[in-house]
Order: sequence, then C-alpha cells, then structure tokens
Amino acid sequence: MKKLAIFLSVGCLLLQGCNSKKELTREEALKQIKQERNYPGVLDYDLFCGDPKYGRKVLDAGLESEGLVTVQRTQKLADVGKPFIGFTPKAQAFLLPTPEKDKASLIQKVKLADEDVVEVTNIRTNGSGNKAVVDYSTAFKNVTPFAKLTTVDFNKIKANKAYFALGDEGWKLEKKPDIDFMELER
Repeated sequence: MKKLAIFLSVGCLLLQGCNSKKELTREEALKQIKQERNYPGVLDYDLFCGDPKYGRKVLDAGLESEGLVTVQRTQKLADVGKPFIGFTPKAQAFLLPTPEKDKASLIQKVKLADEDVVEVTNIRTNGSGNKAVVDYSTAFKNVTPFAKLTTVDFNKIKANKAYFALGDEGWKLEKKPDIDFMELER
C-alpha cells in the first residue's frame, strides 16, 4: 500500500510537470520588450538645413529666438549650396550623429524626445498557451525644443503591441507575428 501511494505521488508530480505551461509574466515581457525594441529610445528628426522651407519652419517654431539656431534670411549667389540654418552652442546637446551621406545633403539629425515603456497593460494568451499578445504603453520624456517642428503629441501615451511565442528556451518576442496571432487580436 505504501509503494502504491509513493507511485501515485510520483506519477501525479510527473503529470503536473508535463501539463504546466510557463506563463508569460509582465516582468518578463517588459524586460524583453525593452531589450529587443531598444527602449528607452531617441525620437529624432531630420532637419534639412539647406532648404529655405525648413528655415521658415525653424523661425515659426521660435528656435532662433530661443538662441538654438541662426537662420540666414537671404543668400547671395556665392552662398548657394550653403546651409540656411546654423546651430548655436546651446543646441549642441540636441544634435545627434548624422550619417556622412546626410551631412553632404545638409541634413542634421536633432533629438526630439526619449521614448520609454510605461507599463505592460495586458497579456492575452491563446488556448494552447504557446502564443501571447502583450499590450504595453510608451510615453515621451526629455522633450527638447526641437519637438515644436513636428505635430507629434508628446503628452500622449502611446498604445503598442508585442507578440510572443513559447519555445524550448521559454518565451521569445517575435519580430514578425504569424497568422496564428489573429485569434488573439479579436
């Protein structure tokens, strides 16, 4: 009788171990989303310094009056091909590395804000427990004066989705979700 009880206990433990699927936790989802999607990330903007339309845009945004840029209002024939927009030392903190190809076209990347994950708001798992859709929100921080150049609402919290699949090594963030995630989107 004692052997039977031990045998049943071991059998139950084995069955329970086989049937229990690892659930995706908010912490694990958050960690992978931050890692794979490079949060916090920098939102940048390409400023075309050789385009007079961008010169007008910068003036309208008040960036010259804030002392961040200088804008040439006229250009002489000898100055053709030179930038209309120049950056002051005050703007240096907001200038981002720009590829050489863009620099040759008088483009300067500027920082608008940092985007970071606020929280994981929901996790939906399919019936078989091997696929999950994670809803999470992001917000902007460290908004720079150059943010005035866009129509982005930097006070709004953005809703995002991430797709996960359970494999032999555990839950992994999917780069491109497959059709099986469609049932979770409903």
